Amino acid sequence: MGLYQRSWRNRDGKLITSPPWWMDAMVDGRQVCRPTGVTNKKTAQKIYDAWRAEIAQGRFDLLKKAPKLMEWAEKYLKTVDHPNTRKRYESSKENLVSFFGEGAQLDHLSTARVEQFKQHRREEGVKGSTINRDLRFLAQILKQAERERCLARSPFDRTKFFVNESRDRRKPHILSWEEEEKLLAVASPRLRVLVVLGVETGMRTGEMLKLQWKDIDFLNDMLQIGCSKSNAGIRAVPISAQCKAELLRWRNLIGPEFSEWTFPRFTNRRHPLQRGGRKAWANALKKAGLPFFPIYYLRHTFASRLTSAGVSPLTIAQMLGHSSTQIVPRYAQVLDQNRLDAMKKLEALKQSTVGGHEAVKSDEPIQGIRQ
Repeated sequence: MGLYQRSWRNRDGKLITSPPWWMDAMVDGRQVCRPTGVTNKKTAQKIYDAWRAEIAQGRFDLLKKAPKLMEWAEKYLKTVDHPNTRKRYESSKENLVSFFGEGAQLDHLSTARVEQFKQHRREEGVKGSTINRDLRFLAQILKQAERERCLARSPFDRTKFFVNESRDRRKPHILSWEEEEKLLAVASPRLRVLVVLGVETGMRTGEMLKLQWKDIDFLNDMLQIGCSKSNAGIRAVPISAQCKAELLRWRNLIGPEFSEWTFPRFTNRRHPLQRGGRKAWANALKKAGLPFFPIYYLRHTFASRLTSAGVSPLTIAQMLGHSSTQIVPRYAQVLDQNRLDAMKKLEALKQSTVGGHEAVKSDEPIQGIRQ
């Protein structure tokens, strides 16, 4: 164990007088050989000493045998807690295994193969957002394999594979104040409360349906979200006067005596209603004369109204339950009224600037021009 030289021959079969030095050491009970890349013994000794120091400090790890993609993906799925996230990752796993094969190993997933997968999905007509979800799942399991030393380096560290979603993403419908009045006029009592909660608090649909009466503090005008898709989603949300009035009206209709859940199943009062009522939502939009859009877009409406009010992106992210401000621009759209106000301000600035200067009279001589 130490430094040694191998016998090297050139193309003519003659021995090389000064071959490069090699080094070997025992790592985790295995003999590992590495080339130093130099022919000078003193330099090779320094490289060898530095390598031995890495081994002694535990900073040199041997790569484990690369597992198969399907087995590693199933192992990763067991660590995902949220059922909706796990369900989405299951779909991504099936798409990846269908393309790469059940026997594909992680170290065989090169940048070229990942690029082929992306191109294959695009040829199938899959949207960019769906492709990105599959790629994000693949990036996560490869990064986990890199952390556990089953992979030297993830191909996602070398290049960017994600598709630009802006051209495929559907623009969310931002509910105007007039459209909100029309919708509330035709909505059922239960749907009316959900609409007001959506536009006044920005809660996710799942967060609203899992509310309990004990989570709502009518005295201090606050509600506590204790069940969300992420840790950042667990938060306290202030409620407006309109939101408080609607919640009190709904409580008077069913009350906590019927169920501890704010939106219970009426057939089983011990459990919350897991579905948002898509059919009732579609019928309400049709009665109000509005185009169909997912009820989740009420969350976009809330973020856009906060943006119009001049609220900082950090505060908006905290109220939406996001861990950072990066995704806020996707939710917050600039309203048409804001554009009109901006143009009016520009016109006012123009008028004030032009009015502040005296216009040159046509009958006065201009300096520099002879009469």
